[in-house]
Amino acid sequence: MKLSRRPSVNVDEDNPYWLSFSDVLSGLLVLFILASLTLILELTKTKEEVNEALLEIQRAEKARFNIINQIQQELQKDGILVEVIENYTVLRIPERQLAFATNSDKIPEDLETQAAVKKIGIAIHRAILEHDGSKYLDTVFVEGHTDSRATRLYKGNWGLSAFRAISLWEFWNRELDLIPAYYDMRNESGKALFSVSGYAATRRANVIESTDEEREQNRRIDIRFTVKKPNSLELEDISEKL
Repeated sequence: MKLSRRPSVNVDEDNPYWLSFSDVLSGLLVLFILASLTLILELTKTKEEVNEALLEIQRAEKARFNIINQIQQELQKDGILVEVIENYTVLRIPERQLAFATNSDKIPEDLETQAAVKKIGIAIHRAILEHDGSKYLDTVFVEGHTDSRATRLYKGNWGLSAFRAISLWEFWNRELDLIPAYYDMRNESGKALFSVSGYAATRRANVIESTDEEREQNRRIDIRFTVKKPNSLELEDISEKL
């Protein structure tokens, strides 16, 4: 007796549920791939934005270094004493270079002191222009400082330190024929590049003042160069993307 063979059965054709389930899996796989590609692109873009922000900070810090270094070298050639402190962020003009009289905020009238003050102002101005300071710097602070001894002048040491910084600032604007003038210089945001402040004896170079030399070192003008950095909103936006 001859046995007949049963025809082969196609599982997919006989099971439409399995076919539908396979289509769903295929669709999910495609969506997963697309989502992964989108995520990769977003992360790549965010990484590029972070890298660009870091590069911009590095460019700004390099510009600041070049500005301060150029000023110091130029003034040293002219025999003018200035100090670079705080990792090339501050240019310090000691009291013996400015030679303010005791309890006075007036730039001395002797020709040697005035010539030195003019050269300092010209050197700062030139270096800022040559190294795109208006693009990379946020603010340049002209900071006055005193020792801890009391004064009867108006507003005490607070007034003395601030008025000495103001006198230097006004001298540069009045006596130097510069283009642009100091008071016309702006940062990249269009805000005034220079600012003036006084700290009295709150930021002494020597906390202990046991000698005249230590007190003298506390009486100075600091020129502080700050660079622009990403603001909090920009950092929050990057953080959210990450």
